[in-house]
Amino acid sequence: MTLVVLAAGMGSRYKGLKQIDPISKAGEFIIDFSVFDAIKCGYNKVVFIIKRDLYEVFKETIGSRLEKYIEVKYVFQENQFLDGVDIPKERVKPFGTAHALLACYGVVNEPFTVINADDFYGADAYKCVSEYLKNNPKDGKCHFCMAGYELNNTLSESGYVSRGECFADDNGYLTGIVERTKICKKEGGAEYLDGEEWKPISTDTTVSMNFFGFTPEIIEYIRDGFVKFLRDPSTDLLTAEYYLPYAVTQMLRDGLCDIKLLRTDAKWYGVTYPDDKPRVVNEIEKMISSGLYPDGLWK
Repeated sequence: MTLVVLAAGMGSRYKGLKQIDPISKAGEFIIDFSVFDAIKCGYNKVVFIIKRDLYEVFKETIGSRLEKYIEVKYVFQENQFLDGVDIPKERVKPFGTAHALLACYGVVNEPFTVINADDFYGADAYKCVSEYLKNNPKDGKCHFCMAGYELNNTLSESGYVSRGECFADDNGYLTGIVERTKICKKEGGAEYLDGEEWKPISTDTTVSMNFFGFTPEIIEYIRDGFVKFLRDPSTDLLTAEYYLPYAVTQMLRDGLCDIKLLRTDAKWYGVTYPDDKPRVVNEIEKMISSGLYPDGLWK
């Protein structure tokens, strides 16, 4: 199985390259802990989706210490697969997480898991998703899965976050994901911005943290879906993003897949803003001290 790491984001709110910002005394990044957990669950290849100009720094820092333990590949999120659509020259920002997966076209042809580079997901999430992928039935239909987290465990004390609100049927299969691009903590709960109105959202809501288990068919679907997205008259080509939850929801609606919602007991930690880092560093140190991780992952 392959671990696909979304690492092409600009990190504008963090104001720095958070993907390679050490969070342990041994100088490891969040990515190191993600790959360490994945290897223990049977993954044998990792693909980093990055910006081309970051290739050398990624290879020298992350890649050089992982190559002894897992196959490492790099692909670049650029303005590819535009199918002749003219993009405004002012457009600098990448086209979002679903578009990022297109960089894996022809490189990932096996079951794979998608994660964010700057999110710590916990070992149980990798276990749940890897077991599902290993037992994926071969019946002609696409069977995907997603690790779902409690919203309360994914909020930042420092500002708003973007989360996908999950909806599931009685059998635990996703019926849809709605992207909430601005969610904030408030006294006694949380709220999200819907247009110009702030609305309440329960803190025990199950949300997507972009931790999906896929088969390679998803990449072909996204290639077609991205072209439709670009050609949609309502798409603002200067600012719009093609989000992975959006693409997955469309695939669900088309009846091309099912997605098992795997609720994990793992705790999520992330660095969205600089002020988030001390808490993550503290929690990682606790896990190392308790023996959940070795003091030095790659010794």
